[in-house]
Amino acid sequence: EHGEHAHPHRRLDDIVRMIGASTLDAPVKERATALFRRLAEAEAAVHGTAPDEVGFHEVGAVDSIVDVVGAVIGLGWLDVDRFLASPLNVGTGTVKMAHGEFPVPPPATLRLVAGVPVYGAGEGELLTPTGALLVTAHATAYGPLPLLRPEGIGHGAGSRDTPGRPNVLRLIVGDEEAAAEGPRVAVIEAELDDMSPQLFGPLMDRLLGAGALDVFYTPVQMKKGRPGVLLTVIAEPRGRTAIEEVLFAETTTLGLRWQEWNRTVLDRESVAVETEFGTVAVKVARHEGRVTNVAPEFDDCLARAREASRPVKEVWAAALSAYHARNAT
Repeated sequence: EHGEHAHPHRRLDDIVRMIGASTLDAPVKERATALFRRLAEAEAAVHGTAPDEVGFHEVGAVDSIVDVVGAVIGLGWLDVDRFLASPLNVGTGTVKMAHGEFPVPPPATLRLVAGVPVYGAGEGELLTPTGALLVTAHATAYGPLPLLRPEGIGHGAGSRDTPGRPNVLRLIVGDEEAAAEGPRVAVIEAELDDMSPQLFGPLMDRLLGAGALDVFYTPVQMKKGRPGVLLTVIAEPRGRTAIEEVLFAETTTLGLRWQEWNRTVLDRESVAVETEFGTVAVKVARHEGRVTNVAPEFDDCLARAREASRPVKEVWAAALSAYHARNAT
């Protein structure tokens, strides 16, 4: 329950000045200020006024300001790649606030969780505006606990007693890739039927430069009988956002599909061999310690072939021969 006289009445500019006058690092100030502006926008939409005119009551309290700033600092320290959350339990019933009694969730909280999966279980307000602000500003997905290897676990308990359920927040930091059966990759796809063929070459260069592991185009037949291209990009899961930014900037697609796949990869190393044409790098793949594939690096073969004015296949064969001769038993 929020009492009308329990907290001071502060406006957005008051809070911004408090944060700005602090000794916090500049990125923390910037992020915390952005969060309070987002909250002010939600409150302003409820009251039909401008964000700068919003008067904070409950969230204007110093402890709430510390909550927001502390969360920004903590998430910065954790340096996680992505933030996931369970669906948010908003509670049920009504709550008394500075402007009267409101159904749960209150109007500002409801605006903050727009587009986010929520449910109501348990009496009372179980999701505060501060909590809604922090979770929705950082979470990129909502659902059950994903496959991961926990590396750090933290708990925070509230002072209010909530019968039938613990008033506790749990944070788990873990490694998704380490928990999977093997390395994982993100596979991003889009169909294109209205893009100039001249743009596909530069697009591939940009995608590879943004961290893509592989890019390929597959001819497909699309709706209305149009010939099109299925664009497929394979990337590290943590690099998916950068790939999506390139695709939306450089292609005509209006949407993307993506999923994460497990993959099995062989141990590999690059060794240098000496040939009559010069030094060539050779990639060697092993499975359980046994050599399964040997392949000269094409760029090296091409460079040596041009230098000697000889066919690339001769340099390729010479590199393979040099490797096998060196490793003959």
